[in-house]
Parts: sequence; C-alpha cells; structure tokens
Amino acid sequence: MFASVRDELSATLGEIRDAGLFKPERVISSPQSASVAVTAGGGAGEVLNFCANNYLGLADHPEVVAAAKDALDRWGYGMASVRFICGTQEVHKELEQRLSAFLGQEDTILYSSCFDANGGVFETLLGAEDAVISDALNHASIIDGIRLSKARRLRYANRDLAELETRLKESQDARRRLIVTDGVFSMDGYVAPLAEICDLADRYDAMVMVDDSHAVGFVGPGGRGTPELHGVMDRVDILTGTLGKALGGASGGYVAARAEIVALLRQRSRPYLFSNSLAPVIAAASVKVLDLLESAGELRDRLNANTKLFRTKMTEAGFEILPGDHAIAPVMIGDAAEAGRMAELLLERGVYVIGFSYPVVPMGKARIRVQLSAAHSTADVERAVAAFIDAREAMGRQA
Repeated sequence: MFASVRDELSATLGEIRDAGLFKPERVISSPQSASVAVTAGGGAGEVLNFCANNYLGLADHPEVVAAAKDALDRWGYGMASVRFICGTQEVHKELEQRLSAFLGQEDTILYSSCFDANGGVFETLLGAEDAVISDALNHASIIDGIRLSKARRLRYANRDLAELETRLKESQDARRRLIVTDGVFSMDGYVAPLAEICDLADRYDAMVMVDDSHAVGFVGPGGRGTPELHGVMDRVDILTGTLGKALGGASGGYVAARAEIVALLRQRSRPYLFSNSLAPVIAAASVKVLDLLESAGELRDRLNANTKLFRTKMTEAGFEILPGDHAIAPVMIGDAAEAGRMAELLLERGVYVIGFSYPVVPMGKARIRVQLSAAHSTADVERAVAAFIDAREAMGRQA
C-alpha cells in the first residue's frame, strides 16, 4: 500500500521545493545564544543568531543553567506520569503560584507547551450553545483548539474593532462568548488593542482570552505582557503563554486565569489530563527565570534599544519593515524563493535568519522575520544591517 502513497508524498514534497516553500532545518552545535555554531554545507560556522525567540537572552544564562543542574539532582529527570496520578511535585506548584503572582491572575495550570494549553481551553469551557470570536491572524494553536470545541466560530479581521463588535452583536444569543486574540501577532509584530477589546467585552458581556507568548517577560513596564502594557491585567479572564521564548527558551506552557476556570481545566482539559507532567528541571529553571525578571529592567531596555536601532537602520537603507516597535521585525520580501535565497546569502555573511513563506504567512507575503534580543550588542545589530544590504546587492547581481 505505501508504495503508491510514497510516490504521492514525494510528488507533494517536490511541489513544495519547486515553489520555494521547503523549510530546511539547520543543525546548531552550540547552546542557544546571540551567536551560534550552525552546520551548513558540511561544516560548522559561528554566526549571529537573529531568528530565535530568545528575547532576553536567558536561554543560556548561567543562573538559569545552574538552577536546572541543581534541579536535576534534587527532583530527577522526569515524572513518568500525568499530574493527577503521581506527577505533581512541589516545584510544579511553586511555579504555578509564581506565575499567578507575576501575571496578576488567580491561578495557573502548567502544560507541556502553549500549543497544548490553547488546545485544552476551548472544548473544556465552551459547548454547542456558546460562541468563540477569534482574530483572523491568531496562532495556529488557537485555531486548532477552537476546532476541537463544538462552539459556534466567528472571526474578525486582524485588530478590526468594528468587525469584532459586529461579531459580538451577531452572537448575543449565545450562552457564553469568548473573545480570543494573540497579544502580539508573531508573524507581524503587531500588538492587539486590548483596552478596546476589553471595553467591547464589558459592553457585550463576553470573556477575553489572550495568548501572550510573544510578550510576557519583556513587554510592559514590568515585563508582564500586553495586559500590563494596556492597563487591563484585571480585565483579561484567560492568559496563555509559553516558557519557551523570553522565559528561558525551553519548553512548557500555561494557562493563568480565574480560579474557577483553572479548577475546571484540571478536571477536564485533555492535553493536561493525558500528557506527562512538565519536566521538573524546566519548572525549577523557570522559577529562577521569574526571579531574574524582577530585576530585568536593564535587559528590557537593551532589547528595546536594539529593536529601535535595527528598525531605524533598515528603514534608512530602504528595506520594507512592518511598522511597530516590537522585537519581531519582519523584513518584507514578497516572493518565497527570493526570501529563501536572501536567507542563504545572509547565512554566508554570518547572519542566521529564516525566510518565512506560505503556509506560515499568506501567499505573496514572504518575509525574513528578524528577532532582536537583549543578548545582541550594538555591533551585532549594525553587522546584521550591513549583511542585509550586501545580500540585497548580491541578489541584484545574480538576477
């Protein structure tokens, strides 16, 4: 049977390559950091890393690494169990309590990833008599999570408050309504207008859920994310996020929410009930990350300075970057093959970035999504800009 399937899959893969949409995976032979050793063309080279979500540079922070090593000795490697059987250690409860306090929520529940967290919310809280209203550019995990529920599904254009209000009016017969949005849209760096969304939720008696994976740790005065940035920490009902970006860059996710919501998730959320517990090493290291965030103002300032410098220099050089001030800086290319080629030329020039194309972004909207980090120096940023300019010239010569 598989012989015929193999031919079909091979043809599909060929079509992906021919369209310039194939996504190769580079092999890194060093810790995640501002510069990494990347295996390319049979050899390894040290390159500047401008494509990781290591916003605060904590992925290889010595105190985080030390906390992980200590936790390995104290708590062991893994739980070999789900939470409600025998998979809950003190360190899991400590991390949940610390996240709740940091995010200003009543309780928190840990998941193995934010993808699982978003996958476990909707079918637990919403039934056929309910409605979920989702931003059109929400993360794939939100889209998949909504598909698992029986709730009526409505969508509004990215950050379009007028269309959101229309959807709220259309769903007034629902028992419960949940507005869900990314706090920061990862392909564009745009920030959701949470104050206005919460105003509409209050007006139409709806709940608000925010996936703040690309904000917690560095957005807002205290790094508490987009609800803090917009002054609505007490008005967001459900906050999901990851431990795998600014919070140390490992894995793991969470739902921080009203106490009753978290309590029900512990009883009925399938990704929580049927997945092994978060590794205790990650939980303990994440507690250390939260310690570091209390005095991370300098790191956040450095990240903001690097972001402003890159966006300014690239705009002056004539590149199209989507507007904003987030550390995600999408350099728009358009054609998928050209984006891939530019990424290759940049790697040859010592700058590691990735071309993003369909289906990750819309067809014809290919880009190189540059990720700034507090771990980058001013010289690193300037070198990256120079590499972009040189790569563009090289593409022109090869055309």
